[in-house]
Amino acid sequence: MGAVSTPSLSPEEHNLRAWLLDQAERHGHAVVTVPQDEEGAPYAFSVGAWRRFGVAEAVVIGLDAGMAEVLIRAYVDRASRGERFVPGKLYHDFFQGVPVTFERVFKGFYPEFFGSAFLLYGKGDFAAVQIVVPTPQGHWPWQPDAPEGFGDWQLLLTESGRPESWTPGVDGP
Repeated sequence: MGAVSTPSLSPEEHNLRAWLLDQAERHGHAVVTVPQDEEGAPYAFSVGAWRRFGVAEAVVIGLDAGMAEVLIRAYVDRASRGERFVPGKLYHDFFQGVPVTFERVFKGFYPEFFGSAFLLYGKGDFAAVQIVVPTPQGHWPWQPDAPEGFGDWQLLLTESGRPESWTPGVDGP
């Protein structure tokens, strides 16, 4: 079988694609971090987990790059070993004292929040989850008692912008 050709990519895109493939080969995935800008909070996402292990790519919004990378790497490691993460269920063992939960990402957000992943998944054919983290005081972005602006800082990447895989306070946080 011959090498896959991607002639429509710029030299920068070729280099990024090569880096993503190298990271996926070495570590099972790459973590891409995007700094805060005038449009919103920093975020990070995995690329290659779906290709390598068949587990959903993950994105986390609003954490600093170091914490986001640790969280995503822990998720991919655990998921690649067969652990499944249920949207709306609380997981208390990623960060000490702070639970996380998961939500499915609406495909309409893929281009904005998984842009580099399209270098591996040309048509966006991959599953994706968002890892949602509350404030240190335990407030979730959709809760009325969350700090002002927290819901904008940590957008929920569902079609409605609210939890859709569970009902808050009933079968989820």
